[in-house]
Amino acid sequence: MEEKKTSPYLRLWNMGEEEHGKLILAIILAVIGVICSMAAYYSAAKMIVALLENIRDFNYYLKWCAIAFLGYAIRAVFYAIALSCSHQATFTIMKNIRIQFMHKLAKLPMGTLLDIPSGQMKQIIVDQVEAMERPLAHLLPEMTSNILAPVLVIIYLFIIDWKMALVALISFPVGMSFSMIIMKDYAKKYAGSVKTTQRMNNTIVEYINGIEVIKAFNQGQNSYQKYQNAVIDNASYFYHWMKSCQFPMAAYKVIAPSTLVTVLPIGLYMTMNGSLSVNDFITIMILSLGIVEPILAASDFIDDLARVGTTVDTLESILKSPEQNHRTTNVTIQDSRIEMKNVSFSYHQGEEILHDVSLTIQPQTMCAFVGPSGSGKSTITKLIAGFWDIEKGSIKLGGHELTDIPLVQLNDQIAYVSQDNYLFDQTIRENIRNGNVKATDEEVEAVAKAAGCDEFIRQLENGYDTNCGGAGAHLSGGERQRIAIARAMLKDAPIVILDEATAYIDPENEAVVQKAVASLVKNKTLIIVAHRLSTITEANQIVVVNDGCIEATGTHQTLLKTCPLYQDMWQAHIGTKDGEKHD
Repeated sequence: MEEKKTSPYLRLWNMGEEEHGKLILAIILAVIGVICSMAAYYSAAKMIVALLENIRDFNYYLKWCAIAFLGYAIRAVFYAIALSCSHQATFTIMKNIRIQFMHKLAKLPMGTLLDIPSGQMKQIIVDQVEAMERPLAHLLPEMTSNILAPVLVIIYLFIIDWKMALVALISFPVGMSFSMIIMKDYAKKYAGSVKTTQRMNNTIVEYINGIEVIKAFNQGQNSYQKYQNAVIDNASYFYHWMKSCQFPMAAYKVIAPSTLVTVLPIGLYMTMNGSLSVNDFITIMILSLGIVEPILAASDFIDDLARVGTTVDTLESILKSPEQNHRTTNVTIQDSRIEMKNVSFSYHQGEEILHDVSLTIQPQTMCAFVGPSGSGKSTITKLIAGFWDIEKGSIKLGGHELTDIPLVQLNDQIAYVSQDNYLFDQTIRENIRNGNVKATDEEVEAVAKAAGCDEFIRQLENGYDTNCGGAGAHLSGGERQRIAIARAMLKDAPIVILDEATAYIDPENEAVVQKAVASLVKNKTLIIVAHRLSTITEANQIVVVNDGCIEATGTHQTLLKTCPLYQDMWQAHIGTKDGEKHD
């Protein structure tokens, strides 16, 4: 049975629990401010009545002018203080949500993260969290006060004459009926706008990130057409949506504040037949002008009210996603022995990728995974690294189940380098230092030298202070990979995983990098996913993976004698190497 959701406004309110005090104070101050502003209408009524009664005392009128001015002044001061309180609270809440969001991402399985396109992730973290500013900072104090103040005025009108109070309210529900035409499917329309905007953002990000491939394969026209269609679809959606709202909204804005249309004729009739005094008629007439204006101001938040549900649902879809289930107290890890027993695994409850995998990797040894593309090699290493939690089987590190090791502690045990390692838009020095933020400049340069990238770094215009660009765009693939290896080595973790980490490195520099890796992983457990078999012939253990199963394990020489698949792979590799020599 599906769990019934609480109101999105209540969930939004609960998100800012630690700032409730400031938000409540903002509401109280705003209410007082709006009530004080109504003093001008009351003062105007008093002065008009006085004029009709031929009161000639100038001080009398000066007194009511001062009351009106004081009411406006109090409203301005209280409104400013209320907005200051609500904004302070709101920006603190937004900051905390973003921090909570980033902490949450670190606890989510990689599959969940990979399912969210980068364009959508940006929209959630930046745009949708930013969209909370208006509901929290303005909607709560302003809408609350703009509704409460007219309610108090209406109560006062009922005290004067209940019939005229009802007459003064006739135009508002008539105008609201047009507004309800818009509101009946507003939430659905807004949810659709979020989806079409997300599609556009994802298409833009895909187009920009793939521009190199697009140009290389002359797919500019097709790719641009997809990008163009996404932008046009987004614009078209909003155009037709706003067009459908145009007449109802105009009618609402015109009809709702037209209180005098009913108050003047009916009030005049009641006054002439003696059922309403002239003074009360004038007071009701003036105060009726102040009923709808605050409500119209409150109606400006209709968009925000409709957005709140979609915004909160989107945020909670991430914040309440299932996390990796690891304990939080550190354990004592004796060594880096890795044991996999009867491990089966599938992504997102789909087709099973690994089937009953059992394997032991001894501490301070080199273990290499080889096999056809898509056989499950990288999946095994990512499970060892704790990127996902398994549902079938067991993975132990140092005698402890991975789920018994806190994620932070597990991450400290493993340095992971893939063929697609990301470099930040920072200097080379800072990108390497990300492996150990406490490392000195000398330690950064020493590990870069050991990783074989010191020479090309020093040839750059600014050396180690050269900016890598977004995702390392200013460097070649091989240069990015060597910096990523240096970063991993600076981490100095007991287990190093290289997932085809030399894929982008040219043959001339491969020997240098292999030598560097060999020296830097001394006394560490090294796990390699390799496509160049010549680089792992000295491995203590080579694991042949095929179709999600371990087909064979052993040394290079053993597998050449006992494993037909490894023999075929070796012969193909040797043939490729011979071809490179002839070239």
